[in-house]
Amino acid sequence: MILPIVITGDPVLHSPAEPVTEFDSDLARFVDDMYETTVAAPGVGLAAPQVGIGRQIFVWVYDKQTEVAPRGVAINPQLFIEPIQPGEATVEDREGCLSFPDEKFALRRSTRAILRAQGLDGAPYELEASGWFARILQHEYDHLQGTLYVDRLTGTDAETVAQITEERRWGRPGLSWTPPSPRR
Repeated sequence: MILPIVITGDPVLHSPAEPVTEFDSDLARFVDDMYETTVAAPGVGLAAPQVGIGRQIFVWVYDKQTEVAPRGVAINPQLFIEPIQPGEATVEDREGCLSFPDEKFALRRSTRAILRAQGLDGAPYELEASGWFARILQHEYDHLQGTLYVDRLTGTDAETVAQITEERRWGRPGLSWTPPSPRR
């Protein structure tokens, strides 16, 4: 089932997510719905708060890396990153967010990350990521901390985000959008 995606301003997006304690069939169904929503959006990752659930879960659907399976789930994750290299963000650093739809801004991120999390069965795992995949993990992990990538922007980009938020009447609870269902 494709889930509605919450837009910036809803409290669930701006609060730390709670740990997952039950690894059952309901969790498995929810994660399947998150995968389906990610593909329909289309996106490369999705965190539970983005669909209104304040739990520490995110998924990725990204086949342009060879480090791990092209799709996966991180439950109750910890993320460790190398220091971010100093310098200005470039066009290659542009990213978007399904909870701030149709916009992209450049944001410096670490080029390497180590993720420690639990899978659907509750078993712990660890993986290393680099490049764009490391960026995806950082972006989704931020959601579980109550931070959108646009919250990290400064200067004129931050001003532009504020203007877009005001013009589109975002920044308040209860706003969402639903990706279209794929044609069968």
